[in-house]
Amino acid sequence: MCEVFGVSRSGYYAWLKRPKSERKNRKERLAKRIKQIFLESRRLYGSPKITQVLRSEGEKVSQKTVARIMKELGLRSRTVKKYKATTNSNHSLPVQENKLNQQFVAEAPNQVWMADITYIPTDEGWLYLASIMDLYTRKIVGWYADKQMTKALVLQALDRAYKQQRPAGNVLHHSDRGSQYASSEYQERLEQYGMNGSMSRKGNCYDNACIESFHSIIKRELIYLEKFKTREEAKKRIYEYIEFFYNRRRIHSSIGYLSPIEHERMYYQSIKNAA
Repeated sequence: MCEVFGVSRSGYYAWLKRPKSERKNRKERLAKRIKQIFLESRRLYGSPKITQVLRSEGEKVSQKTVARIMKELGLRSRTVKKYKATTNSNHSLPVQENKLNQQFVAEAPNQVWMADITYIPTDEGWLYLASIMDLYTRKIVGWYADKQMTKALVLQALDRAYKQQRPAGNVLHHSDRGSQYASSEYQERLEQYGMNGSMSRKGNCYDNACIESFHSIIKRELIYLEKFKTREEAKKRIYEYIEFFYNRRRIHSSIGYLSPIEHERMYYQSIKNAA
């Protein structure tokens, strides 16, 4: 073979023993870490988020480089997009003024909570998920899933959120105009917890965009990737996704590529340091 290519045997063996270049070593190290981050993200992160994780670790790397390495490794985000159904607001119950008015800004945890309901298919029929998100941290502070879309569903989610967070001040609670949220029982519970109600305008999905975005995410990253035989199976997977991945590990561009719980922890740490 050496004769064919016109090189000496000594030169060939010297080439074999030559140490890898720094560039090649770095690429191999990057490829290994990129694959690790990808798998830890449940095969959900694309090159933008993986790039941010690497940069947070002190790695100077471009998204273009990450995308190229992912392509070479055959790593591709498994998220998908599908149609999202919405709740029915055709009822005669009184509704709250839209106090939030698309001002999706909060200065601290437990200032603004956003609530919504979504639908999850199983072989047993629909499972309904009611979720409550803290606008500042993007953390899902309360959620509940059941086979019926009743006021009991949203009340359970609200009770869980209040029990977990124990907000000290007044919370602005924003939802759509669904009958579950407009019910006298739900409005009384908000008053009991010292919360101010706010509701989206009729037919305007942008008024509740943040929590609807979460439901879109959980569908792309979990619901549409799996087939659930039973509602209990779906509940278990939703619990694992929200409590162990979304709240604790999934990074969000809107909060500086931190996880919700890390963002919340950093806020309270800054308050403690300033005291």
